Amino acid sequence: MQDEEQQPEEGTPEEQQAEEQQAPEERSPAEGGTPERGETEPEAPESEEALAEDAATEDESPAEEQAAAPAQPSQAAGRKREEVVPGAELDPIAIEPERELDAEERARREAEEEERLRRERELIGDVDEEAAPVAAKPAKLSGDATYAATGKRKSSVARVILRPGGGSFEVNKRQLEEYFPRSYLQSVAKQPLTQTGYEGSVDVRVRVQGGGISGQASAVRHGIARALTEVDPALRPELKRRGMLTRDARVKERRKAGLKKARKRPQFSKR
Repeated sequence: MQDEEQQPEEGTPEEQQAEEQQAPEERSPAEGGTPERGETEPEAPESEEALAEDAATEDESPAEEQAAAPAQPSQAAGRKREEVVPGAELDPIAIEPERELDAEERARREAEEEERLRRERELIGDVDEEAAPVAAKPAKLSGDATYAATGKRKSSVARVILRPGGGSFEVNKRQLEEYFPRSYLQSVAKQPLTQTGYEGSVDVRVRVQGGGISGQASAVRHGIARALTEVDPALRPELKRRGMLTRDARVKERRKAGLKKARKRPQFSKR
């Protein structure tokens, strides 16, 4: 009974197979098992061909890096230049030439300039200075000479008579300052006399009708300029250049029958 108790019990066949599978792993490295954690396997010596290839690649890599390094900044600079082009997408601006003024516009601007200079002279106190340019020397007029002309602008008509005198100016039997209260219109009416030097040597009598106050002043200027060409034909080129002999024929168009205004038609209705 004691011998039977001392003998080890044999396990089942399944337990024996599990022990056999665990046995090779527990073997020592000397017996052919796997090495423990602290131990490392001895490295196999590399061949000479592999060592030579590694040395060649190490020698070539710095040279390639040096050749590629300077090319990068130049490429970046070229990109910056291409990117920093201000206004590349904008269209060029076409500068329009200045519009050439017609004779009427030039005369109007000259009259405004004369009026401005006259006011400046009055403020300064230098009234004797002659600011307007003299186109020609005034001719001597005989005592009984009379020069008549007709001036027009739009629907205004002015009949002008020039006689030798002291410089009086009447419009429809009234003084110039009374008929044309605005100083600008007064300078427009007297512009031919001022620029030719006849302002204080002739008397002007004017009969004007039709149109508005501004058109009548321009008609008086047109008539005086025509009368001065009768006094001295040499004045014609200068007065023509300044636009005082140009006739402005613009007239308000009349209303037609069946229309609301000169050209405005009633709205068409189909139904």
